Amino acid sequence: MELTIGVDIGGTKVAAGVVDPDGRILAAAKQETPASDPQATEDVIAELVTDLAGQYDSVSAVGIGAAGYIDAARSTVLFAPNLAWRNEPIKADIEKRVGLPVVVENDANAAAWGEVRFGAGRGHSHVVCVTLGTGVGGGIVIGEKLYRGQFGIAGEFGHMQVVPAGLRCGCGNKGCWEQYASGTALVREARELASSGSPLAVGLLQLAGGSIAGITGPLITRAAKDGDPAAIELFEDLGHWVGSGLANLTAALDPGCFVIGGGVSDAGELLLRPTREAYHRALTGRGYRPEAEIRQAELGPEAGMVGAADLARLA
Repeated sequence: MELTIGVDIGGTKVAAGVVDPDGRILAAAKQETPASDPQATEDVIAELVTDLAGQYDSVSAVGIGAAGYIDAARSTVLFAPNLAWRNEPIKADIEKRVGLPVVVENDANAAAWGEVRFGAGRGHSHVVCVTLGTGVGGGIVIGEKLYRGQFGIAGEFGHMQVVPAGLRCGCGNKGCWEQYASGTALVREARELASSGSPLAVGLLQLAGGSIAGITGPLITRAAKDGDPAAIELFEDLGHWVGSGLANLTAALDPGCFVIGGGVSDAGELLLRPTREAYHRALTGRGYRPEAEIRQAELGPEAGMVGAADLARLA
């Protein structure tokens, strides 16, 4: 049985696992990410891979999923905002250190591939995965193949402009989708509601111990699941923005399925129901065309690791 190792590199941790051809994780390990030091991050990757590979005789390759822009050759991290990597030849560096073939992929692309192969996207050949977390990212699978674009940077959905001259985004532009449809947007709106003194926010503030800064995404999700009206309304508003964006993506890509992942998707139907409603209202030709399914991701935080490992196997 051919085994591969998937590595998922985030701003706070590096997670790695040995994955079999059916997407099962046989062994896993993680360490904190020394995000400000590119060389130290490579040290962590090499250490995790070496330790895991030493536990099995049949590890054949390594897939690395990194948050950032990856070149079309899947070898160099062109730019990673949270990792201080700039034109880093990760493939060559790690191959020298671990003695195995390496494939480098954008982390959202890797997660999308994992969901299509082993998760919520199974059964569809045209899938768009949208990751709702601190920002909005995603991946595109067309004809059962991962679509990366001419330069390897496709799928940066969060930076589509949806509100001209809208809120300033961390990318430097204004009105980007992730300023309205992300976990960051959800928390911002909740804290603004609490800051206004609205009685609607009483329940959220109580859960946060009276601290506006203590209102977090998981807290809002928990409150909504417990029936808090303000939290439910916040997800209704967020679903409006998510669904409208999916309708725009449908106009361009016409997928058969959207898979919604990231931490915000933990809200389940509290997010998906208003998302589906907004999607239908905004969809061009509604009533006269098939509509894409909108599903919650299944693999959770392991999607990137599983997808990266499978991409390494198929390379």
